Amino acid sequence: MPTTTPPDLTLYDPFAQMQFGDQHCFLCGSSTDPAIDSVPVFADWLQERYGLAERQILLLDQSIHFYKELLIPCCARCRTQYVEPLEAQMEETNRLGLKGWQALPEKTLFLWLGKMFYGILTTELLTELDPLVKPRYPLAENAQMFRRFQAFFQTFQALRVPIEFEDFTPASIFILKTAPYEDTIAFEYDDDLTTMVFSIKLDNVVLMACLMDNGIIQQAMRQVYADAQRPLHPIQVAEFKARVYYAAYLFGVIPDYFVRPQRPGDQHLTYDTLIDDVTGGIFAPWLNSAYAQSLQEMWKRWQLPYTAVLSDADEPLSFLYQPDGKPYEMTIYTPEPE
Repeated sequence: MPTTTPPDLTLYDPFAQMQFGDQHCFLCGSSTDPAIDSVPVFADWLQERYGLAERQILLLDQSIHFYKELLIPCCARCRTQYVEPLEAQMEETNRLGLKGWQALPEKTLFLWLGKMFYGILTTELLTELDPLVKPRYPLAENAQMFRRFQAFFQTFQALRVPIEFEDFTPASIFILKTAPYEDTIAFEYDDDLTTMVFSIKLDNVVLMACLMDNGIIQQAMRQVYADAQRPLHPIQVAEFKARVYYAAYLFGVIPDYFVRPQRPGDQHLTYDTLIDDVTGGIFAPWLNSAYAQSLQEMWKRWQLPYTAVLSDADEPLSFLYQPDGKPYEMTIYTPEPE
């Protein structure tokens, strides 16, 4: 009988020795040749489909890069066995549209969004070593943020190592559909490294993830998410994103992950998780004044002033809901007269 190679169950932690440069594979830590061993943060198929290669992206140090320049070191084995198959699956999923994304396992979507997030993160960390303008709050100087990144990478290892998450999901995943009315942007991407939120728009599908909350934010927003399962105007999508980003900002705990002891013949690792909610609450108090700032930021395209967003201190402006609390069916945005 043919013998099968046992899976590699060895975990890798780049944060232990701060291995974020181009000398080590981002997935396994093996030595790499910077000249040949890399993969794009935004896959070639994404760049070709949405014309991203020559688009510019602004980093935290105010330096400007082209999408095609964003690379992460990756050994040949991890590239051919893990990254390229994942990207091929995502390309096919994107071809199928909304139904394809909805049918995709959340774990797979978490790994794909996580790969792009981690690529941006390492790019920012390396840029901080010789910044154009020193960021006001450097990522490398925030110990709690590094704990968040390290916890995320423990679960992100599932891209390379067979890992089963026992009774939990690492992230909150949201999939929205945009209505055709006034939807003129085929591709859009934004993130918040501090809160570990990543969002990307592909045609009429918006994919969003809080990458290290064990699915708690999705549970907290389950009614809003259920109400949003309809074609949304872009300004409504922006409002939903503001709610997610602000909830992630309020999320105040870092999950701990534990690997169960291995037994002979195991084909995968099993993770358990624990959240310490004894010493403090999971969420900080919700403040409408701070949420309104998140709304205003997401609504920049529509130039809504803060005074309009929070004209009622008890009820920030909403396009997702009518004053009676029912979902608002919206086709065209009409600015209020000044």
